[in-house]
Amino acid sequence: MNSATAGYGQYCPISRALDLLGERWSLLILRDLLTGTSRFNDLARGLPGLSRSLLARRLRRFERAGLVERTADGGYVLSAAGYELEPILFGLGAWGARWTFGEPEPAELDAQLLVWWMHTRLDTSGFPGKRHVLGVLFTDDPRRYWIVVESGIPSVCDSDPGFPVDVTITSDVSSLYQVWLGRVPMLHAMRAGRLEFVGPAALTRRMSTVLRLSPVAAR
Repeated sequence: MNSATAGYGQYCPISRALDLLGERWSLLILRDLLTGTSRFNDLARGLPGLSRSLLARRLRRFERAGLVERTADGGYVLSAAGYELEPILFGLGAWGARWTFGEPEPAELDAQLLVWWMHTRLDTSGFPGKRHVLGVLFTDDPRRYWIVVESGIPSVCDSDPGFPVDVTITSDVSSLYQVWLGRVPMLHAMRAGRLEFVGPAALTRRMSTVLRLSPVAAR
C-alpha cells in the first residue's frame, strides 16, 4: 500500500472509520445519499467539483465496505450501517454551523447548485393541482431557473418549461443560501428585502412550509 492510499495504521475504531470516510468528498457523497439522492447522475450533479470517475470509485468502496447497496434499477441506497452515520454526519454539520460557519466566500456561492439542493426539499402538497412551478430569479446572477413538481416529483429546468409559474422566488444568491442553510431566518430576510415571493397571496403565504430548509438548518 503506498503512502497516498495508506490508512492510519492504528487499531482504533476512530482510525478505522477515518480510513473509510476521511477521504476527500466521501462525507459529502454520504450527505447526499442521506438526503435522498439515489441516482449516479443526480449525485454527480449535486457535487459539481467531483469527477465522475472519482465518484464511481468512492461508491464502489462504500459498496465493498457495506455502507451502500445497489438497487435493481442501478441506483444506490444506504445500508443499515450507512444510515447509522446520519446523526454523526449531521451532528458534524450542526457543529460547523455553530463554530465555523461565517459569511460565505464568493467562490462558495453557486446559484445552480443551490437550486438543485433546494428542489429536493420542497413540499408543494398544499398547492392545488398536480403540477406546481416555482421560478427562481436571482438579482445578481443572470441565469433563470424553474423547479417543476409533477405529482410530487421535482425537477430543475434552466430554460422555460412553458408552464405557468405559481410563485417566483426572488433573492440574491448569498441571501438565499443563508436562508436555506438556516443562517438567516426567512421572515427576517423578507422584511429586509433580501427575499421575496411573488405570486397569488394564497400561495406565497405558504412558502415558509413549501421551502423546507437544509437538513443541517433543522438541527
